[in-house]
Amino acid sequence: MLSRVRKCSFCGSEIPVGCGLMYVKRDGTIQWFCSRKCRVSMLEFHRDPRKLKWTEYHGKKERGS
Repeated sequence: MLSRVRKCSFCGSEIPVGCGLMYVKRDGTIQWFCSRKCRVSMLEFHRDPRKLKWTEYHGKKERGS
């Protein structure tokens, strides 16, 4: 069996096997979250991870621009 380390869709940290939360949107896309803090920040507060210093995406530009 192949174990796969996932990456948090909000902060970018690695999620060990057996941990985290998988969220499936209505259009079928899957988002992985390492904590409630990340899930609430993205889904309820609609925060931009590039503007928060504690994420790995802080200061990065959008792709294609």
